[in-house]
Amino acid sequence: MTARFRSPKPEGMDGSDLQASSHLLELAEPLPLDGGQALPGVRISYETYGTLNAERSNAILICHALTGDQHVASPHPKTGKPGWWVRMVGPGKPIDTDRFHVICANVLGSCMGTTGPASPASDGQPWAMRFPVITIRDMVRGHVALLDALGIERLHAVVGGSMGGMQALSLAANWPERAGAVLVIASTARHSAQNIAFHEVGRQAIMADPKWKNGDYYGARDKGGGKGPENGLAVARMAAHITYLSEEGMHEKFGRRLQNREAKTFGFDADFQVESYLRHQGLSFTDRFDANSYLYITRAMDYFDLAEEHGGKLAQAFAGSTARFCLVSFDTDWLYPTAESRAIAHALNAAGAQVSFVELSAPFGHDSFLLDVPALDRVIAGFLGS
Repeated sequence: MTARFRSPKPEGMDGSDLQASSHLLELAEPLPLDGGQALPGVRISYETYGTLNAERSNAILICHALTGDQHVASPHPKTGKPGWWVRMVGPGKPIDTDRFHVICANVLGSCMGTTGPASPASDGQPWAMRFPVITIRDMVRGHVALLDALGIERLHAVVGGSMGGMQALSLAANWPERAGAVLVIASTARHSAQNIAFHEVGRQAIMADPKWKNGDYYGARDKGGGKGPENGLAVARMAAHITYLSEEGMHEKFGRRLQNREAKTFGFDADFQVESYLRHQGLSFTDRFDANSYLYITRAMDYFDLAEEHGGKLAQAFAGSTARFCLVSFDTDWLYPTAESRAIAHALNAAGAQVSFVELSAPFGHDSFLLDVPALDRVIAGFLGS
């Protein structure tokens, strides 16, 4: 696929000698989508770390989760916070940039530089709800177009947690020749009814906000009229964030402790610490994420069903795969529990693929893959280095 590159912009990392290079790829040809459309003018924003070797064989593609982005190990340009996996990516770290060339691309439909609902359509106006509904496989088509443009025929590995794990599985199933190893963390091969239900609550919160305006709120933002449906998006984030935590972790962190007060107010202010925490999570999220992108990406996750894509049999998705697989789950993750990873492992075994599987103990719930779990560091370093 013909493509155009924008000049890279090096970004230094505070307190580290790791350099992130930011890039923008413009696809010259429309990107075909599962829904039957072809999306024109696609731009893919991505970052790279480490050096690609002469054989182009040391590349690792990291796929981000729902609200993630390409800033895997560099400061976020809007919030200034460290990269979302800075503890995992860098010189001498489990994903060692002294050995590997690391690529992380913002997914199709998102709002951090890759084409999404906020991007201009051919008429110069934001796509908004004219943007076509996309799938996880469409996101991976974007990744494959990026790899083609970079001249990388086969990745050393593709790595992803949560929605990133879905992308890794989709790449392994639909483009099996493109990765030698597949690392899937805290993920699933299909969204359950409960997963879909939580996402629908979030979408309805956004669409019920009067400032959503059927998705056409970008003009109001440009004219100083606010951020669009920020209240609805904040509620959506609050509901989703609960699913990322464990009951044990929430009890230990918050319990029933009050927030900056000695007694209950007998009102509806944030009396409890957990209420204050969720409100902060919701409001801060609106500073960096687009509401329409949230609608489209959650819908893509809900549509994900790898078995359905391959005749109703998950094992068929991996038939003939030559890649090595590693699946990791966490014992307190109730969003994508261990049973989901175990089902993938069984399907891989049935397909004759090389697979290892481990359940790790951590108190943090689904978000454990982003937090300090030393056992995960060892698993990742061992799998990628073998």
